[in-house]
Amino acid sequence: MVQQLVDAAHQCFAGVGEGEVADYIPALAAANPDHFGICIAASDGQLVAAGQAEQPFSIQSISKPFLFALICQAIGEDSAKEKLGVNSTGLPFNSVLAVERSGEGLSNPMVNAGAIAATSLAPGDSAEAKWAFIEAGFSRFAGRPLEIDATVYASERVTNQSNVGIATLLSAQERLWFDPEISTDLYTRQCSLSITTRDLALMAATLGNGGRQPVSGDQVVDPVICQHVLAVMVTAGLYETSGDWLYDTGLPGKSGVSGGMITVIPGKGGLATFSPPLDGAGNSVRGQLTAQYLSERLGLNLFASRPAT
Repeated sequence: MVQQLVDAAHQCFAGVGEGEVADYIPALAAANPDHFGICIAASDGQLVAAGQAEQPFSIQSISKPFLFALICQAIGEDSAKEKLGVNSTGLPFNSVLAVERSGEGLSNPMVNAGAIAATSLAPGDSAEAKWAFIEAGFSRFAGRPLEIDATVYASERVTNQSNVGIATLLSAQERLWFDPEISTDLYTRQCSLSITTRDLALMAATLGNGGRQPVSGDQVVDPVICQHVLAVMVTAGLYETSGDWLYDTGLPGKSGVSGGMITVIPGKGGLATFSPPLDGAGNSVRGQLTAQYLSERLGLNLFASRPAT
């Protein structure tokens, strides 16, 4: 039944022509707008897929919840909350105003400012040590070694002035715990990791499975960490449209400008999609339609309320 629904979703939305491929990073502008992959990973490791589920692309902002989970595990969830903040900004992912408006430099780990600050908290006294921690952690979530897409990384580095500015502002507000330029570069590296829709489904399923990777059985982070990460995803995973997303799906989600999107189904698994055309807020058009379709037909909405019998 699940396979039939996934196939139906792919057939239904593959022809949707709305949205534009991200072009502010040159390497992303070359993406094929017709690519469309769907994958569901159950908590027991079963996989159901349709379309280009094995097509590689860069993880981009979908890295944020996994980074937050790793930092919470490393320094404690209470310390991470105190240092990074967890409240939704209601503003775009790259907003400088969100940093200035908070007064204390706090935002949340789902936007660029919070993610760069979280990156600076990675254990290690050098860029190499911090990167080794991040790369190893992401690979454990995926259940296989992940590598940087060198083309995307080079392209992002030359268009990174805004993020460097955000990091410098955070440093001035004493909300950064490592060199601003190095922290920004480490964040850029993690956004450039190459993954597939299948990888993302398993990574999302790990968050939905109390931190245990469904295939490898590796306990990547503690269950309580997943609880806190999912709470922040619910309020800020799709930036200024997070309310619309939650209204439509009733599930924690996270998007990325490469066209990837994850939906976490607590206790059951994870859904991932890949489709480069984005809406005005930078979220995959087909990805959102797919998540809503499958949430409704599989009865996944966490807020579903029915009269007691």
